[in-house]
Amino acid sequence: MLTSPWLSGHRFTLLENGEAFFPAVLEAIGGARETVLIETFIWNDDGIGRALRDALIDAARRGVRVEICADAYGSPQLTDAFLEAPRSAGVRVRVFDPQPTVMGMRTNLFRRLHRKIAVIDDEVAFVGGINFEDWQKVEFSERSKRDYAVRITGPVVAEIRAFCDAFVCGESPRAPRTSWWRRWRRAHGAGLQPPGADGVARFVYRDNERHRADIEQMYRAWIRAARDEIILANAYFFPGYRLLRQLRLAARRGVRVRLILQGMPDLKYAQLAARTLYEYLIASGVEIHEFTERPLHAKVAVIDGHRVTIGSSNLDPLSLWLNLEANLFVSDRELADDLRRRLIDTIEHQCRRVDYEQVRMPRWWRQVYRSVLFHLVRRFPGWAGLLATLGPRRQKLQLR
Repeated sequence: MLTSPWLSGHRFTLLENGEAFFPAVLEAIGGARETVLIETFIWNDDGIGRALRDALIDAARRGVRVEICADAYGSPQLTDAFLEAPRSAGVRVRVFDPQPTVMGMRTNLFRRLHRKIAVIDDEVAFVGGINFEDWQKVEFSERSKRDYAVRITGPVVAEIRAFCDAFVCGESPRAPRTSWWRRWRRAHGAGLQPPGADGVARFVYRDNERHRADIEQMYRAWIRAARDEIILANAYFFPGYRLLRQLRLAARRGVRVRLILQGMPDLKYAQLAARTLYEYLIASGVEIHEFTERPLHAKVAVIDGHRVTIGSSNLDPLSLWLNLEANLFVSDRELADDLRRRLIDTIEHQCRRVDYEQVRMPRWWRQVYRSVLFHLVRRFPGWAGLLATLGPRRQKLQLR
C-alpha cells in the first residue's frame, strides 16, 4: 500500500524561490481559522524565520491551533530566546531528534526530518523543497538557492493534514501490512501511474518503517513509462543503480532525457559525487546541464508534458534511504507546462551543457572505476537500510 491514493479535483500553483513561496505561506497563515501545521528542515533566526514566527504568534492569539516541527540538525538556531514569544502565545514547537554536540560539532547527521510541508485548515497545503531561511530568497545573496514548491487546494490537502497531524502529535503514520505479492507488484510499478485526467495528485512520503522506498519507486515507474521527454532538476544527485538504469533505458528508447544538476554547488562533494556518473549517463544519450547562476536546491521533474513531482527528496543516499521526505506527484498539464517552461529557460540561459569528451575516461581506468562505483551504488541501499534501523525507529520529537 502506498502512502495515499490518487485523488482528483485539485488546483496547483507553482512557487519559485522564496520570493513567491514566503508571501503565499504567510498569507495563508494570516487567514487561518482552525489549524496551522508545519514541518521543516530549517527554521532560522533571520528575517524570514522571524516573519514566520510572528505570523504563527498572531494565528495562535486568534485561537488557531498552531503546531510546528523543525529538524534539530537543520535548525540549530532555535534558542529559548527565539522561541519564548511563540510558546507564550500558545504555539506548540517541536524539534526532531535533538542530540548534544560533541566538541561543538553536530553529530546527528543521519535520518533527518527533511520534509517541507505547511497545511492551513483543510483548505490549502504547500509541499516542496524551500526552507524558512533568508538563503531561499534570490534577492538575499548571489549564493541564494534556486528552489520550488507547490500550493495545493483539493482533496489531497486532507490527506496531508492527517499525515502532519499524526506526526506533530508524536505518532508515526502507519499503513497496514501488505502481502509479499502486493509489495512485489508495487515495486514493479503496479498502481503507480495516475489516471489520465488533469488535477490528479498523490502525496507520497518516505520513512524508515513501511515506506522506505515509496518515492524512489514512483520515480522509477514514471521514468519507465516515459515516452517523449524527461526533465529532471535535482540538487544532490547520486541515485541507486536501478534509477540510473531507468534513465539510461529511457534515453536509449528515444526519450529525450535532460538533467539539471549543480554547477555552482553549496556542497562541493555533492557535485563531485554526481560527476562520477556523467560518462555512464551521457554515453547512453542522457543530456546533463549544470546550473551555474547560483546553488541549485530544486527537487522537481516534469515528464511527457503532464506529469510533475515537486518535493523535498533529493536523488541521493540521504534522501532516498535515510531521511524523512515528502513529494507530491501530480498529473496536470497546466502545472507541467509552467514548470517545463521555467526549466527550459534555465537550461537555455543559466546552464552549461556537459559534453562526453569532457568526462571521458581512459578505457582501462573506466573498467576499474565503474566496477568499484557500481558495486558501491548497487549495495548502498542495503547498507543505508541497516544504518537507518539503528536506535529507535519511531520519530523522536521533543517539545520545546
